[in-house]
Amino acid sequence: MQEILNQLKELSYNLSWTWNNEFYSVFEEINKDFWIWSDRNPIKFLDTINHSYLFETLEKKNLKDRITEMYIDYKKYVSADTFFKENYSDIVSPTIAYFSAEFGIANCLKLYSGGLGVLSGDHMKSSSDLGIPLVGVGLAYLYGYFRQYIDKNGKQAELYEKNYFEHLPMHLVTDDHYRPVKISVEIPGRVVKAQIWKLVIGRINLFLLDTFVDENTVDDKRITDILYGGDTEKRIQQEILLGIGGKKLLDVLGYTIKAFHLNEGHSAFLCFQRIADKMKELHISYHEAKKICYYSNIFTTHTPVPAGIDIFERWLVEKYFKTYAEEKLKLSFDEFFEEGDLYNGDSSNSHFNMAEVAINNSNFINGVSRLHGEVSRKMWNLPAERSQIDSITNGIHTKTFLSKYSERLYINSFGKDWINQDGIWDKISALPDEDLWKARNRNRRRLINFVRDTFSSELQSLGAEYEKVKEAEEVLDENALTIGFARRFATYKRGNLIFKDLERLKKILTNPKMPVQFIFSGKAHPKDNEGKAIIAEIVAYMNDNSLNHKIIFLENYELEVAKRLVQGCDVWLNNPRRPQEASGTSGMKVIANGGLNFSILDGWWAEAYAPEFGWKIDSVDESDSVSLDEKDWFEANSMYTTLEKEILPLFYLRDAHNIPVEWIKKIRASIKNLAGYFSTERMVQEYTEKFYTRVS
Repeated sequence: MQEILNQLKELSYNLSWTWNNEFYSVFEEINKDFWIWSDRNPIKFLDTINHSYLFETLEKKNLKDRITEMYIDYKKYVSADTFFKENYSDIVSPTIAYFSAEFGIANCLKLYSGGLGVLSGDHMKSSSDLGIPLVGVGLAYLYGYFRQYIDKNGKQAELYEKNYFEHLPMHLVTDDHYRPVKISVEIPGRVVKAQIWKLVIGRINLFLLDTFVDENTVDDKRITDILYGGDTEKRIQQEILLGIGGKKLLDVLGYTIKAFHLNEGHSAFLCFQRIADKMKELHISYHEAKKICYYSNIFTTHTPVPAGIDIFERWLVEKYFKTYAEEKLKLSFDEFFEEGDLYNGDSSNSHFNMAEVAINNSNFINGVSRLHGEVSRKMWNLPAERSQIDSITNGIHTKTFLSKYSERLYINSFGKDWINQDGIWDKISALPDEDLWKARNRNRRRLINFVRDTFSSELQSLGAEYEKVKEAEEVLDENALTIGFARRFATYKRGNLIFKDLERLKKILTNPKMPVQFIFSGKAHPKDNEGKAIIAEIVAYMNDNSLNHKIIFLENYELEVAKRLVQGCDVWLNNPRRPQEASGTSGMKVIANGGLNFSILDGWWAEAYAPEFGWKIDSVDESDSVSLDEKDWFEANSMYTTLEKEILPLFYLRDAHNIPVEWIKKIRASIKNLAGYFSTERMVQEYTEKFYTRVS
């Protein structure tokens, strides 16, 4: 039995379990309530559960063979030949360093806030699948991002919960004498120390810096306390640690890096540390060193608007970099400041743009969809003589977001190794209507049961009356068309657009012949009062009896909530102000689960949409001189009309066996044409072929 426990622990410390439905199922079967209590953290689960009970349960439920089979599969996975080995066998690993301020890998690892972090996590996972020689670099946040809860007035409040790293699937990096390995970063007037945590994701490593060490002052310990927390001075300290400290981390661990990939501008100070190191190594000038480093830097930008970029005031940059510029880079502060100058050398400018730093220092630059690439080229308008902004459309790690019911269907039809078969999406799209519809119904019902359990648990914890708890256990209709809207509640995403014409929406929601229901979820940044107001508005609609209890807001949008939503919703709604959605990956996650997309033609949907795959919301051309309110009304009307005339009638058009044949036809076309392309497997292959293997 000890051998089985050792296998479970080894599996638990490798985050490949985050895309293994069987792993989740085994822990649920051991004790579902305890698994939920542990925040689906297998290390905490195994550290705290009574081992006598554990062994007895493994025996009684015949779980030992399943665990051993998982373990054998895991060993095969980490040792198998890969895309990279087969195509680039002459390159030794690791050669690519991937820097990001956040990584969304598992629900229990609170190291992400939203889409950027989940994209970073999916990039790691597909790099593992493909065998890319890549190492990740980030920060270990003691409190991570906030836990959202909605107060009695319907307003978002934030709760910060401590991460206990020693009970998470990560290890402290130590030397031969078991002492923590640390790096040092100079901050004006002092030196900040940081220890290193290691996470293993399949075949690759992710390292995170943590300033909660004894040598630091209280304030310096707090540099890595909260993701995107504090003021701009806290932000610049975090970004110094990520960029400069991240480079030192790689050096102290002995990595030889060929390409440096900056995911957003948060890590752009890395460019200066690379230059300083190269100047010292080769005894050359700043500009000579910059020219060498330039050709091995890769910058991915995720925002089409200047407001989404980190910009620091001149006084703050001077405080932290005047001495660094003069002593390490042999530059005057004015020369240094020009690297992040929005106005190309205007010494009176007072703003330092982190994206500009990354662009000035990177030969390879890309947006995250075709449309975003076009917008970025116009936005930055780079000189013709230098490399231009390319685009690599984002994707998602399919298995991470695939429901157990959808995966079971694929395994039963095509075998255990279905996802690695050539032309698999063509095969899946040929599945019988009955099988696809059965899986779709199971996915929806699982989501609705999750909503019911969540609501009733919340009410019980608040001491609600029995009748209220019973009412919560019956919310939503298991057979009704279920539409999901879940994302960060930034104002440009227009989370409340569906409520623009409330009377028209009421008619849609109260039609007994074609029932429809909406599930919303998402967090607003703690300082975003407009985003919070939109959430409060939706919560008020949820409590509005005239809307027939067809509006639900699920609080605390995290990876586990996101997975349930993308697996269970029939339709995924997205209605940002075009062209402000750089990519938007949430809609990609519904595809392999049999969900369909209904969106503005922005981000990825602008290149994915065809009438046979889903629906579009008509939008006003950006060149038309109309007000934002007029634009909102036009697009809301398009949304209502499409719902009334196309989506609802098609969903409820059934054959003699109560199967919506035409709806299934759309599901089949969506899976066949979109699931394979809009994945991080394709995305990471593109980064490898376009950038990683072409650096010099």
